[in-house]
Amino acid sequence: MKGESEIHSFNQLYSDYKSRFVRFANTYVGDSMIAEDIAIESLMYYWENRGNLAPESNVPAYILTVIKHKCLNYLQRLRTQEDIVEYLKDCDTWELNLRIATLEACNPEKLFSDEVISLVTKALETLPEQTRDIFIRSRYNNQSHKEIADALGVSTKTVEYHVTKALKVMRVALKDYFPLLAFFPRFFC
Repeated sequence: MKGESEIHSFNQLYSDYKSRFVRFANTYVGDSMIAEDIAIESLMYYWENRGNLAPESNVPAYILTVIKHKCLNYLQRLRTQEDIVEYLKDCDTWELNLRIATLEACNPEKLFSDEVISLVTKALETLPEQTRDIFIRSRYNNQSHKEIADALGVSTKTVEYHVTKALKVMRVALKDYFPLLAFFPRFFC
């Protein structure tokens, strides 16, 4: 008999206050489905913990307090989620801005020429001293084969041989840059 009367009193409480509890929760969470879930969870919490309450307790006020705390927890979780989303958005924005700035600052011509100069320098270092000297005089100092031959006391055929030898080494070192050869014919021919 006691169990039936408790169920009856719970059903009466539910029917009398459920819609008020949902409206109260919805005022704060702004979502009627979530507000209804909170109201029902709060009623169930009351039911499960009713034995711990003093007999003279104001049950609707107790349930409203539970609803208040559940709404606060929901809103705090929501704020934390929004803070995380905002933080991640800020990180994405920072990364995007960094990419844009890096790309804007990028000078492909400089990068390309620096890379070619580095490869040429390394290739020159592999040449025998006389071949390197003749090639530098020919291509960097713009001396003719005759001028080089006279300065070094060798024949023009020897100068041609060393220049050809150096060009072969350069072509191998710069094989990936052959389109560049069209822009620097004097250097590579």
